[in-house]
Amino acid sequence: MTARVERVDDAILSDEVGLEFGLYGDFRLRSSYQPIFARDFASLRPIAVEGLIAPHIAGASVQYATFLDSVAPEDMLFIEGMCRALHLRNMRNIGADGLTLFFNFDPRVNSDLDTALGEIRAMVAQLGAYELEPSLLVCEITESASLDGEVLLALVAEMRSHGIRIALDDFGAGYSTQRRFEQLKPEIVKIDGDWFRTICRHRATVGLFSTIVAGLKEQGADVLIEGIEDATHLGIALETDANLFQGFHLARPALAGTEFSTAPLSLSDKLSETRRIVPFAAPTHQRR
Repeated sequence: MTARVERVDDAILSDEVGLEFGLYGDFRLRSSYQPIFARDFASLRPIAVEGLIAPHIAGASVQYATFLDSVAPEDMLFIEGMCRALHLRNMRNIGADGLTLFFNFDPRVNSDLDTALGEIRAMVAQLGAYELEPSLLVCEITESASLDGEVLLALVAEMRSHGIRIALDDFGAGYSTQRRFEQLKPEIVKIDGDWFRTICRHRATVGLFSTIVAGLKEQGADVLIEGIEDATHLGIALETDANLFQGFHLARPALAGTEFSTAPLSLSDKLSETRRIVPFAAPTHQRR
């Protein structure tokens, strides 16, 4: 078991330039942010970022799975709270104003309703200190059939009462299905990247996928396609008329403190780029 302090605030420190990082045993946890784009005529414009965690040991990045293996089960709630706090605190350090922050909330880590509601309220109470507005936050709900539906609905209602929008994560994989969509009525649906890339390998399924996207939009949700790793993926994503786009082909995660460009991407340039050979998933950056 890796020893830790009792309070999240005590595990978060600042470096010499004001970037905040978390400590857990030998690991230093740093925030990184991956841009999310919206189509703007002939370009893609960054309008949001997703907060991701990059673990380091002795200054070297390590696989997220390596870090996760060191976390005691009873510490998972602590780790989720620390990672969420890091993303909120470091948003001011990306050098761009007005961007929406997507952050992860896994209710399986904390299925006790009173404790989970307390976590949400404590987070909201601190937003002013982080120079963030609730309207610029999107909570990505990661859930499973093991979580009581009433608990999940209560958590979603609490976040909405503060102005935080809800995204249903990994739609098309696991339990994030039409049933959960109807239950949560999310403002945003994130299409699972693995599922999307599988669809891209079978052209005959693209038409059906476009119908699914259209159906989600007709029910009032914006659709975000993640996992766009090459020009072919981007072309298919654009064909579906989705609202938002994310993936290595558009932009990779960048550590907090890295200069963030708000310049639009040329669609013609991105669609004409040759296929990139990229890792199946970001090796050291993970949502949390």
